[in-house]
Amino acid sequence: MSAYRSVVVSGLTNALRRASGVSLLLSTLFLAAATACAEAPAGGGIRSILQDRVDSKRATGLVAGILDGDAKRVIAAGVSGAARPLDGDTVFEIGSITKVFTASLLSDMVHRGEVRLDDPISKYLPSNVRAPSRNGRQITLLDLATQSSGLPRLPDNLSPRDPANPYADYTVEKLYEFLSRYELPRDVGSKYEYSNVGVGLLGHLLARKAGTTYEELLTKRILAPLQMRDTAITLSPAMRKRLAAGHDDSGAAVPNWDLPTLTGAGGLRSTVNDMLKFLAANLGKGDPVLVAVLTDTHRVRRATEQPGLDIALAWHILHPFREELVWHNGGTGGYHSWIGFVAKRRAGAIVLSNSSGTIDDIGIHIVVPRFPIPGPPKPRKEAIVAPEVLDTYTGEYQLGPAFSIVVTREGGALFVQATSQPKLPLFAESETDFFLQVVDAQIRFVKEGGRVTSLVLHQNGQDTPGRKIK
Repeated sequence: MSAYRSVVVSGLTNALRRASGVSLLLSTLFLAAATACAEAPAGGGIRSILQDRVDSKRATGLVAGILDGDAKRVIAAGVSGAARPLDGDTVFEIGSITKVFTASLLSDMVHRGEVRLDDPISKYLPSNVRAPSRNGRQITLLDLATQSSGLPRLPDNLSPRDPANPYADYTVEKLYEFLSRYELPRDVGSKYEYSNVGVGLLGHLLARKAGTTYEELLTKRILAPLQMRDTAITLSPAMRKRLAAGHDDSGAAVPNWDLPTLTGAGGLRSTVNDMLKFLAANLGKGDPVLVAVLTDTHRVRRATEQPGLDIALAWHILHPFREELVWHNGGTGGYHSWIGFVAKRRAGAIVLSNSSGTIDDIGIHIVVPRFPIPGPPKPRKEAIVAPEVLDTYTGEYQLGPAFSIVVTREGGALFVQATSQPKLPLFAESETDFFLQVVDAQIRFVKEGGRVTSLVLHQNGQDTPGRKIK
């Protein structure tokens, strides 16, 4: 790997793309491939799946919690990196799963008549802070919760002193400075675009309205009623003793993340046992008032430009094998998480890992067993491709009516960015064959008459062609 690529992959760019929701595109493509299968094998028991992920060094440790009606199971594999072994009480960073808790707070405050979904965000900002708007349309709380505000994935003034803890020094003042000068690139509500700053802002505004901190508000309204004593932003001494050490893609231990300002986007830590309580409440068990609050977050609010993917209040909704899967994932520098359920079957799962590699496929497979578990990716050796050859691959490739991949070159590396998704590094295996590292997926560029005319995305045994349109 070249020095430039080492910086790109292991530095700030890679750290930030791990922040919550890193795998929306890749999970969607994977799901589409799975749906195309007539019948996917179960792939063995869940315990063996978890152990295989550890044995193949794609994870350091994992804990899965499974709900099937009233039956509950907790299964663990691997190590925590701390003195205590992994179990249902091990503490993990849950990253962007925090967003569905922020949505739960929003729903609670709507049910109490404290806010309205169509309230403009300017109503809850200080009077000296300008709220971005476009063509007379203001951003509302609903726009933030449905990832359609027009705000970017990350604020453009996020310049961390420590890339290993990238949000730690992002202040409220910086957030307000960003909002006051940011110009929206598109009309509010016109397009789905995953935004950490948007949902982080939502959590901040709800706390301002309540006159308290985000953590205090969440604890009072959601966590305490569900008796989720091991879910918090500020770790208690007991939780700290049970905290699993986070690890990056290579298996190296990495620091924990802190999100003091954008807490509502990804600041929570929790355990599988606590998350099973949250999952059960989302599946209808418990206090009817709180169940109604949580159920309202599952209702589809808007479609996205990704085929088969809708969004509710923060939750994403897919339809594998004619089921309605409500889900979200999360990722920080050393952790990955997944939660999801099929309400009609009262089936759900939570999977927490103390490694940054994706575990979305495991979570989906547990809830929708026909969804396949791929084997470990084969080892790949990076090749060097001349910049002038890389330039021939840049452009936009259309894989579906509203789905395309844009290929760009930065220095000596190619990057791919799919519709409404973050930019990801692409690595050469030969002059025409490239691979991603965040998931087992490859791209082959196709030439006709010496000119690049298309690409083929290969994932999970499926080939998806994309014609070059620009």
